[in-house]
Amino acid sequence: MDILFKTFLFLHILSGSIGLITGTINIIRKKGDRRHKLTGKIFAYSMLITGVSALVLSVLHTNYFLFIVGVFTIYLVGTGYRYIYLKMSGSDLNPNFIDRALTFGMLIAGIAFIVYGIYILISGNNFGIVLMVFGIIGSGFVKTDIQNYKGKSIIKNYRLLAHLQRMTGGYIAAATAFLVVNAKYSPVELPPILFWLLPTIILTPLIIKWSRKYSINKT
Repeated sequence: MDILFKTFLFLHILSGSIGLITGTINIIRKKGDRRHKLTGKIFAYSMLITGVSALVLSVLHTNYFLFIVGVFTIYLVGTGYRYIYLKMSGSDLNPNFIDRALTFGMLIAGIAFIVYGIYILISGNNFGIVLMVFGIIGSGFVKTDIQNYKGKSIIKNYRLLAHLQRMTGGYIAAATAFLVVNAKYSPVELPPILFWLLPTIILTPLIIKWSRKYSINKT
């Protein structure tokens, strides 16, 4: 069991590092060109490996932190990749088993995060705030999925926006994991909850900015 854990831990760290590097490159450089697409594919595959390995590690050694990271990474990067894949293939957005599984899984996880977050917050554990925030964010994405799948989006290029939002969200998950794991090396003592929420606080305005920039409403 120890060898299995160490193997998945190494895989998790390696793929997470690759995802963090490639994600940073694509955030700061030009969007949509050939290099962006290549780097994006590397980011997507590495982050999916990171998410799956996080879930395995969280089961081998019970760890809520890794479980949350795994759930959000798989959902955000998985749906982000699916949206752009369907856009580039020119096919209609008819959700198949993979799409439904990703959305349903996030729905269940989001509800569980919110309920358990409220429970432990009442018990005096401020980590409940983190669970509630991520649960609400995840539930919001699920609502968007359902609207898109039913053809009720008011945005014409919703696939592109969903791809942008989800991939950035996957990067937020990677950055959050990096900060939380390395919080003990911080030269300044900060509340633990800040390390959990800092990437979300910093990058959410960018998601909003890019969404407004590239959004095309249906006429």
